[in-house]
Parts: sequence; structure tokens; C-alpha cells
Amino acid sequence: MNEPKKIVIALGGNALQSGSGPATAEEQLRVVRETCEHIADLSCRGYEIAIVHGNGPQVGRILLSSETAKDVTPAMPFDVCGAMSQGYIGYHLQQSLKYALNMRNRNTPVVTVATQMIVDENDPAFNDPTKPIGPFYSEEEAKKISEEKGYVMKEDAGRGWRRVVASPMPRKIVEIDAVKSLWDSTIVITCGGGGVPVIEKSNGVLEGVDAVIDKDFAAELLAEQVEADVLMILTEVEKVAINYNRPDQKDLSVMTLKDATEYMEEGQFAKGSMLPKVQAAMKFVRAFPGKRAVITSLDKALEGLLGETGTQITFNKK
Repeated sequence: MNEPKKIVIALGGNALQSGSGPATAEEQLRVVRETCEHIADLSCRGYEIAIVHGNGPQVGRILLSSETAKDVTPAMPFDVCGAMSQGYIGYHLQQSLKYALNMRNRNTPVVTVATQMIVDENDPAFNDPTKPIGPFYSEEEAKKISEEKGYVMKEDAGRGWRRVVASPMPRKIVEIDAVKSLWDSTIVITCGGGGVPVIEKSNGVLEGVDAVIDKDFAAELLAEQVEADVLMILTEVEKVAINYNRPDQKDLSVMTLKDATEYMEEGQFAKGSMLPKVQAAMKFVRAFPGKRAVITSLDKALEGLLGETGTQITFNKK
């Protein structure tokens, strides 16, 4: 397997915060520092990297804080909360990654680009919220919140109940030219939280909307735009599995488009969890049949790039 050069990395929530730790900025920074050790190792091998991160828990907490304090200061609109999450997550990532690179005597700039993502205002996702944000609740707590605030609450992959919002498909990265200009010299953190979702009005004005774009689809669009060699989606598990959490669970080392389509038809992948990761990977290899996507865990990132582990998603069997 030829070693790739240009990598777009999509960081899952476990790369930003520990499920067992407190939901504080300090705890996030601790987890991010560990995450950036792995990314710095990739950079030191000569890979050109862009980073896309999620923001589901963070934007939910920012929104909750804003709404709770509405009697003291006006609540911020949803899109502004998304932009705030881009800023503080990007700050933690670029600070931690720059330190990790400096400790390896690698003088590579790291920068966060506040990124807008154009979506279609008629996207059917606005009528079917699926994207979990914010903290987990018990079913009883979720029902109470739904009754009090009118939020749509859904169970999230067996982990508890969360608020869900619309997750439209990304159509255009507004700042893509800036990202491309920086690519050769800089590690760019972009499309944070999937990008701040905006719609483009007939007069060319961009207007924020209440939604969270899935970061895996945003990373896929970025990978297409920069013609990356690999789309790498880092999550909590080393490999994609079918029959997940059942006695007959099977971890997949390679998955073709045909395989993935069959598994999706069987309902093997959970919405809001593994499904968008697989769909984004499929979209990338469909656009670039000779390239591949990789889904693996953060600590196996290098081995995944080298084809030694993870789930390698390809157009056809090699």
C-alpha cells in the first residue's frame, strides 16, 4: 500500500473530551493535549494535514449556558454558539499541537480558520432533526426538557438521551480558498463542528441557521476540495463492526462500496454514530475511486494510515 501524503483528519468527540471526566474547559484541554501527541507524530512523518473536529457536546453546553443566563444577558443565536465553539476548540487544538510539534523540533505553523459552510435551506434534514448535541440525560429528564423547552430529544446509541437538531448536508466551504492557500506551509484546523451552517440568499448575503453539520461529511467535502490522498475518520473504536455489541460481532479490516451498501441496507450502523462516518467514507472513495478512507481509533492513526489496522474503505477490493 502506497504511503499517502495529503490527509484530512476528522476528530471524533473522544479526541476532545473524556466520557468519564468533567465537562470543563480544563478537562478538554487535557484530552486535547493527548490527542495532539498522535497528530504531531503524523506531521513528523511528513504528512500534510488538515483537521476537522466535531462540536456536539460543546455547542450544546454553550447554548445551554446562554439560555440559562438569558435574564442577565441576551441569549446568543445558535449559529453564533457554533462559531464560539469553533474558536475555543480550535484554540485548544492549535495551542496543544504547536507545543507537541515544538517538542519534536518541528517548526510547522498551526492555525484555526473560522469556517462557514453553505447548506441548502430546503434540505429535508430541517424537518427531521438527527444530530445529537449537549449533555446526556435520562429518559425522564429528556421528557421533562422536551415538555418545558420544546426540544426534540432522542436516545443516542444506548448512551442516554440528548437534544437533537437538524444536520443538513454541507454544500460549499466559504473559506476554501484560504485553506488551500495555507495548505503547503500550515496545519489548518477548519470546518470546526462541521462549519457554521449558513444559507446564501439571492443577494449573496450569508445567513446563519439553527443546525449542526456532521463533521464527517464536512471533512469529506474538504478532502474532495483539497484532493487529499486519504480521508481519515478517528473515533473510539479501532475498526468498524457489524452486529455491534452482539455475540457475533465482526470487526471489518476492509470494506468496499458494495459491502458498505449492503451493511447499511441491513441497518448495521447507528444513525448519528457510525452511519455518517461510513457514508462520508463512501462518498470520498466514490469521488476518487483510486483512493481510500480509513476509520480507526485515535491511538491507531499511524497504523491505520499504513493499512495495518482500522477499517480501510475502498472502491473495490485491492
